[in-house]
Amino acid sequence: MMDRLAQIVDEYETLEHQLADPEVLADPNQLRTVSKRYNDLGPVVEMVRRFNARRADGEAAREMLAGASGDERQMLVDEIDDVTSELATLEDELRESMIPQDPHDGRNVIVEIRGAEGGEEANLFARDLYEMYVAYASTQKWKVEQLSSSVSDMGGFSDVTFEVRGETAWRNLKYEGGPHRVQRVPVTESQGRVHTSSATVTVLPEVDEVDVEIDDRDLEIDVYRSSGAGGQHVNTTDSAVRITHVPTGVVVTMQDERSQLQNRNRAMQVLRARLFERAEQERADELSAERRSQVGGGGRSEKIRTYNYKENRLTDHRIGFTIYRLAAVLAGDLGAVVEALAADERARLLAEGETSDGG
Repeated sequence: MMDRLAQIVDEYETLEHQLADPEVLADPNQLRTVSKRYNDLGPVVEMVRRFNARRADGEAAREMLAGASGDERQMLVDEIDDVTSELATLEDELRESMIPQDPHDGRNVIVEIRGAEGGEEANLFARDLYEMYVAYASTQKWKVEQLSSSVSDMGGFSDVTFEVRGETAWRNLKYEGGPHRVQRVPVTESQGRVHTSSATVTVLPEVDEVDVEIDDRDLEIDVYRSSGAGGQHVNTTDSAVRITHVPTGVVVTMQDERSQLQNRNRAMQVLRARLFERAEQERADELSAERRSQVGGGGRSEKIRTYNYKENRLTDHRIGFTIYRLAAVLAGDLGAVVEALAADERARLLAEGETSDGG
């Protein structure tokens, strides 16, 4: 770890010199890149320097201890104890600082939920999940905007797409992607038997136009009349929009807004997010594997999490985490679940870092 930290200090000092370079100062893009990296490394370098300074203090105290006596000796022993304790704390903090930052941290999020296996019960469960996330977002002071939805016969969602805006939205919602399974007695069940159904959740980081280049010539755009709820403009104007990205076959449909322009803008927003994620998958095999685990087939045997109503239980199968407060979780109290998943991710990344250091 110390070798890696020494490299970070060297990089920081190089960046410091670059920030005084007239060529860098004259190039806004390069200046922005160098400044961001410099600011990101600053807190880590400060800790490294503090660590090295305190370690030097400890070594000096040990050298002086050999010839000390009385009060001076006790003072040096106390100093060595203080240094040892502080170095242990600083080392833990430095290990934490070595965890790679999620590149999507700080981004808004686009969430897609689809009823999967279980017919109308799956659609009702999809609505329950949507309402859970909306309630959770409220506790976090995030803003939620529904982008599109298809309401099923009994008021569930065969699919719903929504945007969550907030500084910590991605950090907390990124773990939600995957097949979710519910075990309960459906409202359509007359015999009181427990059924198992599922819904799939996909979580995408929202991206800007600069993050994804889309050639207009690669798009097929169809407009048609909206159907379903939507007020007086439904079925009277061609406001619904379907955009197909021909090279990838990705299709996005929007019809909830009154104007064609609004629906087109929203469709492009979702299309950018999907294409961005697709490009990341192609660049990294592990991201591709993560996406497959998120979407899965929506079958009952595939799941990241189970919601068991009879036992008031939620179990996240990825980390073996169980909580018997299902009603509270569905009402938006997702904090304990998210914290457990974040702690597991942090522990894995720390272990990977130690392995790469040869520890």
